Amino acid sequence: MDTTNDNNKTEKEKKSSTGFLYSFTKKHARVFIASIIFAVCAIAAEITPYYFLGKIIESLLNDERQWNVYLTYGIYIGIAWIVRYIFHAVSTSLSHVATFKVLADMRLAITKKLSNMPLGVILGRTSGEYKNIIIERIDAIEPTLAHVVPELGSRLLAPIVVFVYMLFIDWRVALLSLLTIPIGMIFFIKITSNNEEIQQNAINKTKHLNSVAVEYIGGMDVIKIFGKAQNSYEKFVKAARDAAQVYVDWMRSYNTYFSAAMSIMPSVLFSVLPVVSLFMAYGSLSARDAILLIVMSMATVSPLMEAAGRFDDVTKMGVIVGEVSDLFDMPELRRPVAGSDADKTKKINGSDIVLDNVSFAYDENGDRVLHDVSMCFSSGSVNALVGPSGSGKSTIAKLIASFWDVDSGRITFGGVDIKNIPLEVYMSNIAYVSQDNYLFNESVLDNIKMGNPDASDEEAIDAAKIIGCHDFIMGLDEGYNTKVGSAGGKLSGGQAQRICIARAMLKRAPVIILDEATAYADPENESLVQDAIARLAQGKTLIVIAHRLSTIEKADVIHVVHEGKIVASGNHEHVLKESSVYKNMWDAHVEATGRGVN
Repeated sequence: MDTTNDNNKTEKEKKSSTGFLYSFTKKHARVFIASIIFAVCAIAAEITPYYFLGKIIESLLNDERQWNVYLTYGIYIGIAWIVRYIFHAVSTSLSHVATFKVLADMRLAITKKLSNMPLGVILGRTSGEYKNIIIERIDAIEPTLAHVVPELGSRLLAPIVVFVYMLFIDWRVALLSLLTIPIGMIFFIKITSNNEEIQQNAINKTKHLNSVAVEYIGGMDVIKIFGKAQNSYEKFVKAARDAAQVYVDWMRSYNTYFSAAMSIMPSVLFSVLPVVSLFMAYGSLSARDAILLIVMSMATVSPLMEAAGRFDDVTKMGVIVGEVSDLFDMPELRRPVAGSDADKTKKINGSDIVLDNVSFAYDENGDRVLHDVSMCFSSGSVNALVGPSGSGKSTIAKLIASFWDVDSGRITFGGVDIKNIPLEVYMSNIAYVSQDNYLFNESVLDNIKMGNPDASDEEAIDAAKIIGCHDFIMGLDEGYNTKVGSAGGKLSGGQAQRICIARAMLKRAPVIILDEATAYADPENESLVQDAIARLAQGKTLIVIAHRLSTIEKADVIHVVHEGKIVASGNHEHVLKESSVYKNMWDAHVEATGRGVN
């Protein structure tokens, strides 16, 4: 039995953008088919007046003087136009209903995909890129999918029906009426010859503009503080101009071809009129049939031109769908489904975390960050990871938190390889706090309770009191009901950090990972936070990464990480003797803090 997530079994229609799009539209195929049927009926009703127009001209040539004959034809034409608009409205409504459901399904699938992707991979892209794909890119599919699907097929079918009807009247004129179409299509083909490349370039420039805009707005305080406003603004302006210039160049490159196509294709009368006149002069074509053929030949061109104009939209949609589908090709954390044969949750014994010969590189072809790392974090112990910047300590913490899967070796939790534990089950046992934790634009209380939605308000407030942030929260405008702003923007870094720690503590997970979690705290508050963490972490496995060595001096085990390897493990006194790396760091810490050497 295949126990990996359902998304993995859809290696499916990724072979093409069309196949990918079909995987979402097939669920709503009946609605799209109904839309196409109504669109065909609308086109039929749109062409019908041309037939009655021919009848009116024929009646005039026959010197018909009964006004009710013309009134009847006029009523038929009016009815046809009314029917056309009704069918078109129904067709458009159905296609839009189906399309918006497809777009909703895409967005839901993307959010599900993101939940299964390694967090480290997700963080490798900017929020602007994801926003661009989930909002703008998917929105850009709507006009094409909602209009092209019903209209393209119907507008191609209608001219075929008219052409067949013309063949029965006079096959010579029918064939001649097609003369301008292939000539005009040559220019349309020229327009679309490198359309995909241009579309992709336009999308890339737009994505870059989005990223620069998010960076420019989000970093406005840093830009102003360091006097980089002019440089940053110029970077934004350049990105905006580049994005605009792509479309300007695009229009210039095919404007001539487009004008030629739009001029030649409708010129069907230039070929039809002289020949029809010649046939009439020699008596091989009646005036009635000649008039009908002339009117019908004009009726075939308009739908074809509209259909040709839609091919540009089809190309654009193909590029966009390809970009969205690329997101679904991103790697996933391979975890079993809860309750499946591969789910080893029931075999978990305790909360010991063991790394067994773990190696890891961020890029498939990049240098390894960790080299055969083996270490143990015993249940209920306080552990510290220390080492120079770039040594790999944060990577170890993030691998334990399942930001990525290891390249080789394994990580076990309670004796079970974490790859054999459903992601939601494993993550319920891990509380991870870094210096860059995110706060949502909700109330302070709601942000704390995200750690444990089942906790009561009183329990959340108690956690805040213990962590030392109750007083400043009560000093806010609305206390615990104060909205913290986007990404916690209304709070200081230290305040936001303490709320994140309170949230993690409220989760009551047996394993707590603190990755520079007190980086924003001042010395006084850091001491309070450390005391609070010590109380709340009793009986739990605590893994701490800190540059301030005084905060981890009393840890049960200190693991010294250097160049992706564990060079020493033990308590403070042990590693101070055994590791020159740790001794140098400790001496530097003592000198910086002015502490006396013990």
